[in-house]
Amino acid sequence: MSKRRKRNRIILHPIMAFAILIVGTIILSGILGSLGISANYNSVNTVRGDLETTTVLINSLLNLSGLKMIFRTSVSNFASFAPLSMLIITLIGIGIMDKSGFLEAFFSLVTQKTSKFVVTLVLSFITVIASIIGDISFIMLIPICALFFKYGKRNPKAGIIMAFAGLTCGTGINIFLSSIDASLLGYTNLAALSLDATYTISNFAFIFIMILMTILMSILVAMITEKIIVPKLGKYEIEEDHEEFYLDKKKKRGLIFSLTIGVIYILIFVYNIIPGLPLSGNLLDYSQTLYIDKLFGYNSFFNQGFVFVITTFFFLCGLFYGMGAGTIKNNQEVCNYLGHSLDGIGSTLVLIFFASTFISVFRATEIGTVVTASIGNFISNANMTGIPLILTAFLMCIIVTIILPSPVQAWSILSGVLVPVFMNAGLSAEFAQLLFRASECVTYGLTPLMAYYVIYIAFLSKYSEDEKPISLIDSIKDIMPYGGVTALVWITVLVLLYVIGIPMGIGASAIL
Repeated sequence: MSKRRKRNRIILHPIMAFAILIVGTIILSGILGSLGISANYNSVNTVRGDLETTTVLINSLLNLSGLKMIFRTSVSNFASFAPLSMLIITLIGIGIMDKSGFLEAFFSLVTQKTSKFVVTLVLSFITVIASIIGDISFIMLIPICALFFKYGKRNPKAGIIMAFAGLTCGTGINIFLSSIDASLLGYTNLAALSLDATYTISNFAFIFIMILMTILMSILVAMITEKIIVPKLGKYEIEEDHEEFYLDKKKKRGLIFSLTIGVIYILIFVYNIIPGLPLSGNLLDYSQTLYIDKLFGYNSFFNQGFVFVITTFFFLCGLFYGMGAGTIKNNQEVCNYLGHSLDGIGSTLVLIFFASTFISVFRATEIGTVVTASIGNFISNANMTGIPLILTAFLMCIIVTIILPSPVQAWSILSGVLVPVFMNAGLSAEFAQLLFRASECVTYGLTPLMAYYVIYIAFLSKYSEDEKPISLIDSIKDIMPYGGVTALVWITVLVLLYVIGIPMGIGASAIL
C-alpha cells in the first residue's frame, strides 16, 4: 500500500512551487503590513564606527503599487540574476569538454582505478573549501561532480547532492580569509570597538578551527553520501548500457594536449595574481590595501572576471583534447559543441525566472530583515550566559539563514546585537562571528531563498530518469541529513571551545 501511495503521489513541479511561494509571499506581506509589523535593531555605522538604531517595516505588496513594482522589475531581476549568466557562460565551456570526449576520458581515467569512497572524499573536500572562489563554485562544481559520478558508472544525482551539500555545509568554513569573511570581520570589529576601544581582531583568528572543520566536514559529507544518498538513489537506469571506456592512443594524445595547455593556462593565471614578481600581479586590484581585497574585492578581476576565466579554461581543455584525439575536425564542430550543454535548457530558464521573481519579491517585503532584527532583539533581551546563550544564539542564527541567506546583510543586522551580548557575557567577538558562520553551514542549503538553490534543482531535474520532475520538498529532504549532522558537529565544537578554552586561531579564543 505504501509503495502504491508513493507511486501515485502528485509531485509539485518546482516551477509551480515557486509560483505558489510568490503568491503566498505577496499575501503574507499584505497581512503583516496591515498589522504594522516592524522591528528595531542596533546596526554598526561603518562611517562613525558606533551603533545606531534602525527601524524596519514590513512592506506590503498586496496593493496596486506593490503589484506594479513586481511587474515592472521582474524582467530586470531575471536578466540580472547572477546564477543565470554564470550558468550559461560556464555551460558553454563544459559543453565542448563533454562533447569532445575530454570529460569522459579524464573522469573515467581517474575513477577506474580509484575506490569510490576516495573519489567522493576528494570531491567532498574540494566542495567544502570551494567557497574561497565565491558563488562560481556552485555553477562549476555541481555539473562537474555529476559527470564524475556518471562516468564512474554511478548515479549522477548523488554527485549533484554531494556537491551542493559540500558547498553549502562548507560555506562558513574558510581556511583562507574570503571577501565575505573580510566584510563580516569588519562589522565584528566595529561592534567590538563600540564596547572596547582597544579591541583588535587578527586575520588568522579562526585558522585552527577552520582547518579542523575542513577535514571533519569533508569526511562527514563523503560518508553521508556513500552511506545514505547513494543507496537511496540506486542505479542510474539510463546509463546502465554505457559502453566500457578504453583509453587508446588517440585519447591519450588528446589528454596530453589538453592537460598541457591546462597547466600552462593555470600557471599564467596564478603568476598574474602574485604581486612583486617581474610583470606579475596584473589581475590584482591595487586600489585595495590588503592582498585578500586585491584578489577577492568587489571590483577585483577575480570577482568580476573569474567566470570567464574558468570558461576559457574549459574551452581550451576541450578544444585541445578534441584536436589531439581527432574528435574535433573543423571549426563548425567547435561551434556546435559550444552549445551542446545548452540543449534543452528551456525549462531551466523558466525555473530560474520564477526563482528570481520569488527571491526579489521576498526581499522587497523586508520580511527577512524584520524577522532577523526580531531574533536579534530576542537574544539581547534573553539575559543568558554560557552554554544556554551559545545554544540559543546558534538556533536563532540557523533560523536567520533560512529567511535571510545573505551573510553580509544578516551580520550587518546581528553583529550590533550579538557581539555586545557575547562580550558582556565574557565571550569574544570572534566567537560570536564563528557561531554565526557555523549556523549558516547548517541551513544555507535548505532554503529556496538562496540564489543558487535553483541551480541544484535544475541539475537534479536534468538527470532524472524518465523525465520525472524533482519536487522542491524532495530536494530539501536530500540535503537534510547533511544539515542535521553539521548542526550536531558544530554544536559540539562550539561548546567544547567554550568549556575547554582552546584557541580558535592566532590570538583568539571563545572566552575573553
